[in-house]
Order: sequence, then structure tokens, then C-alpha cells
Amino acid sequence: MANILIIDDEAAILNLMAKSCRQQGHDVTAVQTGRDGLKALDASQPDLMIVDLLIGDMNGLDIIRYSEEHYPKTQVIMVTGNGSVETAVEAMRLGAFDYLTKPFELADLQRTVQLGLQEPSDKAEIARGFQTAAITMPSTGMIGESPKVKEILEVIEKIADNDSPVLLEGEFGSGKQMVARSLHNASNRKDAPFKVLQCSALPEELLESELFGSPSSRGETIFSRAAGGTVLLEEIHVLPLRLQSKLDSYLEEINTRRMMSDLPRHMDVRFIASSAKPLQELIESGSFREDLFYKISIIPIEVPPLRSRIEDIEPLAAHFLKQRSGRTGNSAPEIDKYAKRLLEGYSWPGNVGELQNAIERACAFAEGGRIRPVDLPPKVTQKVEITDEDEKTTHHLPVGTGLSDYVRKQEKLFIRETLKYNGGSREKAASMLGVSIATLYRKMGLKLEKDKMTTR
Repeated sequence: MANILIIDDEAAILNLMAKSCRQQGHDVTAVQTGRDGLKALDASQPDLMIVDLLIGDMNGLDIIRYSEEHYPKTQVIMVTGNGSVETAVEAMRLGAFDYLTKPFELADLQRTVQLGLQEPSDKAEIARGFQTAAITMPSTGMIGESPKVKEILEVIEKIADNDSPVLLEGEFGSGKQMVARSLHNASNRKDAPFKVLQCSALPEELLESELFGSPSSRGETIFSRAAGGTVLLEEIHVLPLRLQSKLDSYLEEINTRRMMSDLPRHMDVRFIASSAKPLQELIESGSFREDLFYKISIIPIEVPPLRSRIEDIEPLAAHFLKQRSGRTGNSAPEIDKYAKRLLEGYSWPGNVGELQNAIERACAFAEGGRIRPVDLPPKVTQKVEITDEDEKTTHHLPVGTGLSDYVRKQEKLFIRETLKYNGGSREKAASMLGVSIATLYRKMGLKLEKDKMTTR
């Protein structure tokens, strides 16, 4: 796992943060003074540093500044009990990935640490590019071999150098950011910055400052920091209506000035937005502006959930194993066929992120260079039994299976019983169920052929 440095002069909070990070499997160095923190920073050059704003002998912003100057690959999370928009903007401007305001939940800390470790610095990203598994189009870094992923890759190839705004819609954790990064890496902007702003992670004042600037930010915005590159605005569905209006005007200005060949450097970006909720539904409820929707959805891309692309589970797991192996220096364990079946049979409500966490856990428990079912999280291996008494058969569905999957299973059982009642006549069964013959065959998973249309 990662090497983490924590600097906080409050012993109780320092110990809690250190314990929480160690529980995640990380190697942690915890110190209470800025002087010791700088020594530890020089000695270990950590993957991630968590630093308090007000330390007894030093200002946390000075440590962030020093870290950015000497160790730009170290991700930084600032912690403060005196949170303010100005302080947060300054910390992020200096290079901090995110900030937490005391008191905070340990779950928030763990989530922020995980995101920070997944977020490469711009310099490192340009040098490294995206690690790829044995899949498709190496230039994009997309991972998957399902028809749906291949379709997305084809779209990326077609629109790579098109500056029209792109809207990515899909469930949390389905891989929208990877699609955005792949689009950036495949474009002629690939050597310029790729910047991400998560709307749900910031209070409204800071979000406004990041998007449109403020006196404290000296006019710097995420657009100016991404000049020549790409801006991804994540979870745009939570953007307050007031800021939606300002963003609508800003994007209109970018579009107008681009058409007039009068686009200043700080506005020369490709704009991508992502949403975990269908924006059309939010428009109908009045919580999202229709005019903004049409501006950001010139090119819409639907990112499917992991449960609908089972073919991608194995290559994604292989990618995470390879990624972890590169990070730890240990050889990657193999996944035995029984564990593989369980991975492919689980519905993954947390999508790609949940799969990655499951692989991390399995690696921690694996023995003999092999991942077995016992190494997987309990919710992946536990199943619910659905028994059909008449058929004397039992169907097993993993805990976490989506309601739609359960309903489909029950539908098949009910259709089978209706067919029995009607002596096997599919026409009579379809009429009794109030569906067409074609629908009956589709729900039974059968192909509709003319010779099967006859009544028994």
C-alpha cells in the first residue's frame, strides 16, 4: 500500500488518523511538529501527506509549499479546525489535493485518502500516462473488452480532437473519470493539464471561487490552471442553480469567442461534465437548468454500470493486480476459477471502485500466490437462495444483487408456471400475462423463431 506522512500537533487526532490509515493497510509516519514533519518528508518522500493548518511551530501552508517545490509527486490533504474559503483556496492553489475541516468523520478521511492516492500529479501523469491492461486502444488507457466499452472507445476515437462539450452519465463508480481521462489522453490536448473539480466535495463559496475566481484566488480558476487542456466537472447534478446560471454564461462566452477566433489562453479548454443522475429528470423537477444541459451535452456518453458488462471484470481485476504489484514490488497473485466465478456473479453496486477495493482486500489475505473465494469480501461470496418448490431447484443470487436481477429471476419462474397452466401454449400464456409472444420469448431468454410460434 502507500507511504503516508501525517503532521498534526493534537496527539489524539494524530493517533486517530494514523490508526485509520494503518487499518487501510498503509505505512504511516505520524509527527506532532512542523520541524519533524519536514525531516520526515525529506527522509521518506511519501506518496501522500496529511498536514494540519495550524501546527505549534509552523504554518501548514508553508509545509505544503515546501512539499510542492521539492516533492511534487506527493499528494497533500490539508486538515484545519479553522476552515475558511480563503485558506482552502490557498491550499489547493499551492498544490493540495483536498482539505478536511475538523471535526470530520473517519470515513471521510479514508475516502479522501483513497481518492488522493488514485489522483496522480499532473507532472507524473504526463510522464506515466495511463497504465493499461491487455485490452483495447493503448492510447486511451480504457480498460474493458465488452461491447459497451468498445462502443465508448469508438466514440472517443471519433471525437478526440473535437472541442465540443461532453456529458458523461452513469452510476457512481462506473468509470466516468476514466472515460474523461481517456478522451483527454487520446486528444491533441494530451500534453496539457487535465483538471478535475468535484462539485459535491466543496462548499458553494469555494466552488464558485474555483470556477469563476475571487480576490483571494487572484483570479485563478480551474479553467486557467487547465489552459490548453481539459476540465472535468464531476457530479454537476449537485451544482447549485445560482452557479449553474453563471456556468451557462461562461460556457456561452467560451463558445462565442472560440467561433470568433478570439479565445484567450485561460479560456482555451475542453469542457467535460459528469453526472451520476439523469439530468433530464432533474430538469423536469426544476433542479437543473435546461439551457445549461443543452450546452454541456453536445456529445453525450452513457457509461454503463459494471454489472451490465461482466466481460470487463476479469481485465479490470488484472489491471488492479498489476497496479498493486507495481506499487508494492510484490508479484501479483492469480485468481482461481472459483473466486473468478464469484467476482463475475456479484452485481457490484459500488461498480469499479468496489471491485478495486475487493481486489485490494483479497491480495491482503491471499496465500501461496493465489486468490481464493475465502479471500474475497463476505458480501461477494454470500448468496441468497430462491427456491422453486415445484421444480425442486434452488437459484443462488449474491447478496447485493440488484432488484431488477431478482425481478427477472422471479419473472421466469412465473412465466414457467403460467405455461404449465396453459398446457405449454405460449400464445395462451402470453395472452394471460398480457404480453406479446416476442416479449414472452425475450423474458424467457429464448430466440423468437417462426417454427416456435406454433401452439402446443
